[in-house]
Amino acid sequence: MDEFMNAAIAEARQGISEGGIPIGSVLVRDGIIIGRGHNKRVQDGDPVTHAEIDCLRNAGRVGNYKGAVLYSTLMPCYLCAGAVVQFGIKKVYAGEDETFEGAKEFMLSHGVEVINYNSEECKQMMRNFIAEKPELWNEDIGV
Repeated sequence: MDEFMNAAIAEARQGISEGGIPIGSVLVRDGIIIGRGHNKRVQDGDPVTHAEIDCLRNAGRVGNYKGAVLYSTLMPCYLCAGAVVQFGIKKVYAGEDETFEGAKEFMLSHGVEVINYNSEECKQMMRNFIAEKPELWNEDIGV
């Protein structure tokens, strides 16, 4: 795994430490992290503060996203995939899609290159969380 996915994992771990959902994300352009975030639905009481949305908010106005790459510890859901498509981000690295399938096909159908690390570390982090707090996980994914 590379430094950028490791930074996303660090964000996910921060989310756990805050009592939230362990999903983290970073936005990279020209080899530099320009935004980072983690799921804050619990912390902020905001149902749309997913990791990728928090990351994009924290990046602020960047002009355009040409050449930007999004890293997320979990395959982005339709909400976050919609933001990827809307802003023209053309490459997404996901830590895994085993615990949550996400919206890979949606992104692919809109010309986004999606690379899945299939990371055991990311999978285990989510498995542990889902086992410990299934009701919170089900709320997050709309079940």
